[in-house]
Amino acid sequence: MTTFIRQGLALGLVVALAAGAAQPSRAEGSLAGAYLAARQAVQSNDFDEASEYFFRALDLDPENPRLLENAVLTAVAAGEFDRAITAARSLEESGVDSRMGQIVLLAHDIAEGRFAEARASLEDRPRAGQLVDGLITAWAYLGEGRVDDALSVFDTVAETGGLRTFGRYHKALALATVGDFEGAEEILSGAAGEDLRLTRRGTLARLQILSQLRRFDTASEVIEARFGADPEADIVALRAAVAAGESVPFDVARNPTEGVAEVFYTVAGALQSEASDSFMLGFARMAQYLRPGHADAVLMVAELLERMDQHDLATRAYDRIPREAAQYPAAQVGRAEALYRAGETDAALELLAQLARTLPEAVEVHNARGDLLRNEGRFSEAATAYDRAVALISEPEQRHWIIYYARGISHERSGDWDAAEADFRQALDLNPGQPHALNYLGYSMLEMGINLDEALDMIQRAVEAEPSNGYITDSLGWAQYRLGQYEEAVETMERAVELEPADPIINDHLGDVYWAVGRMREAEFQWRRALSLGPAEDLDMDRIRRKLEIGLDRVLEEEGAAPLERITANGG
Repeated sequence: MTTFIRQGLALGLVVALAAGAAQPSRAEGSLAGAYLAARQAVQSNDFDEASEYFFRALDLDPENPRLLENAVLTAVAAGEFDRAITAARSLEESGVDSRMGQIVLLAHDIAEGRFAEARASLEDRPRAGQLVDGLITAWAYLGEGRVDDALSVFDTVAETGGLRTFGRYHKALALATVGDFEGAEEILSGAAGEDLRLTRRGTLARLQILSQLRRFDTASEVIEARFGADPEADIVALRAAVAAGESVPFDVARNPTEGVAEVFYTVAGALQSEASDSFMLGFARMAQYLRPGHADAVLMVAELLERMDQHDLATRAYDRIPREAAQYPAAQVGRAEALYRAGETDAALELLAQLARTLPEAVEVHNARGDLLRNEGRFSEAATAYDRAVALISEPEQRHWIIYYARGISHERSGDWDAAEADFRQALDLNPGQPHALNYLGYSMLEMGINLDEALDMIQRAVEAEPSNGYITDSLGWAQYRLGQYEEAVETMERAVELEPADPIINDHLGDVYWAVGRMREAEFQWRRALSLGPAEDLDMDRIRRKLEIGLDRVLEEEGAAPLERITANGG
């Protein structure tokens, strides 16, 4: 499936934004300065700044095709579609074959209701490949009122290798748009003999369709199976409507323009693990342009901007989600996280505190507040925030393991081991074999010298689940060392250092292990390396210096700890 998509969507966005284009044709200082400033902004993903400078350069060299191309790309990334359309028109007038420029003009035709023109332009010149062009053509036919032609094109897309899910899903949306809810449900339910593996948004579309068909029992079953007993706020509202026998309007794609917006959003979502962030941002922006109220597209834009370290742009994107939208709590949590990553810790915590007061039933708000407090080392306050989140969970499910795990860390760091252990075990009850929960609980018990056999077993299972995780491998090596299995610990700890060579704690641990097997010089080397890599949380720099002065054996003696003593591999 993804091979076809990648081949069809080679738009140049990734290359142009990452590498820039050739130098402008004129080398005047102001032009060169604007161009270089734009390039620098592109390299740091500051699309607002990049767009501004490319358009300044265009004022001085308005027909330069390279500048025009980059101006289109950065304007789209910044969400400045008036500017993007202007530059795209200039490219077209100059005869330059710019694929992104043509897509911008295509989207503009769709936004203005010029469906026949949009479809004709696709017939004349393919834009974004078989998938996107085909789906937009079908929606354009629908915009012209040619329903049968639209459905035929959706079928053609579905019959193309690897694209069946896209074609069938969008056909179902189109059928629902024209009121054929029976036909849409036949596709989405899998009654036609196919499993579309619906996304969350696809499931919402099906639930809306089921409510229109007044099949409330089936809708209730779908909600329970997909979202469980404690769904998010928008699903809670939908569940209540279904339970009351109330039909919910179908609004995933209410008209052909919104259908095309859904094409861009669907493809961007499908390529999350395949394409670059800048590419997905361009398509998510297209969805947002065609449907400004597309809250899921806005959230995607904001999350992508965060991943690109554009926290101010992400914050502005989150602010576009209105308070009445079902996605508002998620957007505000995202906004708080963006503020935090931008270094505005107090503002982030204040925002979450306000949200906790105004949205007291939102689990995600209390959980996010707990996460930020825990990151700040305010563990008791974090545990209290997690308490409020847990209190809202009526029936714990697998997805809730992370809340119990995070609260367990907060309890452990606050010195309340009994509460911490209960939370870690609850997390493992919900998600058996979860490597991070296994590792944290096992390592904690090891450090306290309790349940040593169980602790070692847990850490070994964690390593088996994530063999490339250096921190978990370090836990196993440290467990072997603490149990006197020194030879085994050497191999394990060396592997941990290979996986995380710059971690001072792991290097310190390897030094202790080397000392235990008589490799004193190598131990001293690792301790010095740990000092050079430090400081770090939980790294005792003074203790490392003392080990270098008098050796590990005497340090242990000073501390009143048991001396190093070999134990066989089976612990006997």
